[in-house]
Amino acid sequence: MKDWEIIADNLSKAGWSLGWVSALDLEGRTIWIVDAHRDGGKRFVVRADEKLTVFVELESAIRAAAAQIQTQRKT
Repeated sequence: MKDWEIIADNLSKAGWSLGWVSALDLEGRTIWIVDAHRDGGKRFVVRADEKLTVFVELESAIRAAAAQIQTQRKT
């Protein structure tokens, strides 16, 4: 299993629905876009130049948002 697949699997097990696509930008470079959403209206869309990078950035964004929610609940 590749690193990006492990991240996708872990997010899926945590209740996130995922979709991803590659596309070409105006300069002909491949970009990756990943979309994650979950019950309750939470949604993240991330773009990066590499497949692994887009999943790492998605995971990081989700963790940061979860940490922020935890902090807000404590106050």
